[in-house]
Amino acid sequence: MSLSTNSDYKNWLIELKKTIRQVQIKASLSVNRHVLQFHWELGRDIVDKQENAKWGSGFIDQLSKDLKAEFPEMGGFSKRNLEMVRQWFLFYESSFPIAKQLVSQLENAENQNITKSQQSVGELQNIENQIFNIPWGHHIVIVQKIKNVPEALFYVEQTIENNWSRAVLVMQIETNLYARQGKAITNFKTTLPEIDSDLAQALLKDTYNFEFISFSGKVKELELEQKLIDNITKFLLELGKGFAYMGRQFEINVGGEVFKTDLLFYHTKLKCYVVIELKVTKFKPEYVGKLNFYLTAIDRLVKDSSDKPSIGILLCKTKNDVVVDFALHDTNKPMGVSEYTYTQLPTVIQQALPTIQQFTERLNQDDEDL
Repeated sequence: MSLSTNSDYKNWLIELKKTIRQVQIKASLSVNRHVLQFHWELGRDIVDKQENAKWGSGFIDQLSKDLKAEFPEMGGFSKRNLEMVRQWFLFYESSFPIAKQLVSQLENAENQNITKSQQSVGELQNIENQIFNIPWGHHIVIVQKIKNVPEALFYVEQTIENNWSRAVLVMQIETNLYARQGKAITNFKTTLPEIDSDLAQALLKDTYNFEFISFSGKVKELELEQKLIDNITKFLLELGKGFAYMGRQFEINVGGEVFKTDLLFYHTKLKCYVVIELKVTKFKPEYVGKLNFYLTAIDRLVKDSSDKPSIGILLCKTKNDVVVDFALHDTNKPMGVSEYTYTQLPTVIQQALPTIQQFTERLNQDDEDL
């Protein structure tokens, strides 16, 4: 029997059409949230009908045709998108049996357990609110590329906090921000107040991705520094929200001698200066002493009384985590050590590229030919 003549299906379809019309009205006030809430309910209904209604394998295809016919001005009712709605619901639905269990605990809990259960339910409701606060296109990216809910929620939170576009979200997922964020080796626990140390730790990455710059040979520190500044927008995006660029080769006069930090930033959330030192070699313990000196100088000569203690970040080509841990152990200035990667052109391409001298000679030759 065709679904178009099935009374149960037709009755459910009528109610669904009413719901969609209500959503259209609400969407004029809050498009994204109400549409996502509707997607969630639709995904739940589709799963339920597939499991219990026994309408056959053509259910989603028929539903797509009926909804597009009734709402031709609305997008999102293609068979592919309805299948994605179903997949999205199933992806996050694994968290909700826990919610039901916690609600049950809350209803049956003794007085001493009520607060804890309420907090747990509140946390899950907060997760639900987060899910409904990023665009549907972002959700499609996350569900297609991420395999577990905790990692997916990380990218949801970061999208909300940093207002990422879909392209930026894709880039952050492909560079595995989840595995890099907050993993740098630091001494923040012993050098900063707890509230600041947690935030500072969360901001630093174990490995920074500078794939937006490329080199064809041995890299010099000033060259790396210049390339990062030439790509300051992408550099700031990789550093994360809150970093304000203050300058490069920032001069500090100490006892009549001039010293220069590589890069100086100010962090708007931590309310402190951040000194970034670039190294094109493996981490060496002596790098800590130099950065410690710069932090002392910034705190004494640049920092305002309202600013918090300055933080240092050493970006090295590679590092030995044990050596880094030893080097930072008794240091009283807050600092962290991370690695970075960039695009290294293949040898074949490097050899094919002209040298600066060859390039200049060719330009001069072209000028003579004109």
